[in-house]
Amino acid sequence: MRPKYLIVNCDDFGQSKPMNAAIMHLLEERRVSSATIMTPAPGFDEAAEWCRRRGQTNVGLHLTLTSEFDAVRWPSLTGHASLHDESGHMHKTIEEFERHADTEAVLKELNAQYEKAISHGIVLSHADNHMGSLYGIGTGRSHIPHALKLCAKWKLPFRLFRKVYPGDPLLSGIPGVERAVAQASALAGVLGVAIPDYLLSHPFHLREGETYERFKEELIGKLYDLPEGISETYIHPAAEDEYMQKNVPNWEKRVWEYRLMLDDDFAYALRDAGVTLTDYSYIRKHGRASRIGSAFALARELLRK
Repeated sequence: MRPKYLIVNCDDFGQSKPMNAAIMHLLEERRVSSATIMTPAPGFDEAAEWCRRRGQTNVGLHLTLTSEFDAVRWPSLTGHASLHDESGHMHKTIEEFERHADTEAVLKELNAQYEKAISHGIVLSHADNHMGSLYGIGTGRSHIPHALKLCAKWKLPFRLFRKVYPGDPLLSGIPGVERAVAQASALAGVLGVAIPDYLLSHPFHLREGETYERFKEELIGKLYDLPEGISETYIHPAAEDEYMQKNVPNWEKRVWEYRLMLDDDFAYALRDAGVTLTDYSYIRKHGRASRIGSAFALARELLRK
């Protein structure tokens, strides 16, 4: 039996002070694997200074092309009109981004975000993508090949996956996802980009009748069903904040995710389920596929009718 490894990544580092407070605390207590930072967001400077001061080595780049909440919004770094809505901020939805964004403008923006993180002294561990805007989920217009080429240039692992975990509430319901994953993971292998085996999601919104205890039970249950190999899941932890609670949908769920990572029951379940909490340094060492084998796999997938 292969070991079971899990990466718990905190998305949206740098979004706001309440998110920064929660993520910094979890990283300091080593309750999570890593975080990914948003360079265009208003809380970036605070998060970046904390990373630089501590010499943090498990913070990656949260490639950001959308700005979804009225209460906290941001423009792009490069200012291209196709990356913004009529308010002058990044598009609110991935559908709007996919329909309007110019590809060259996207590439310039991603490079600018990388350069900003590096210029602030952050030693990046990996990269991933805010809201999945690069994956083509909204309209089918994917920027994943471009993202993988950039990660190859930057020598960073990327949040992708080789297999779709059966029953995943987000990924398993996407039409054609198995073939898209096979092509993208093969391309990652050809380019030498390290990736996890699985990506595990859970509903982001607060469901009717959902309580913290029910949410906790669901996520702990996933630890016992974790597939063999390297899996990643992502959370959006935040501290309680009256303004955000009133103005950001499902803020309570973010507070629950923060609470869960500090819950002794979750820490016990990790040990009891035989799951090793790891980070992207492990992916960097063990997450690359054979380039030759990946080339054959990619050709096979592209020729498949």
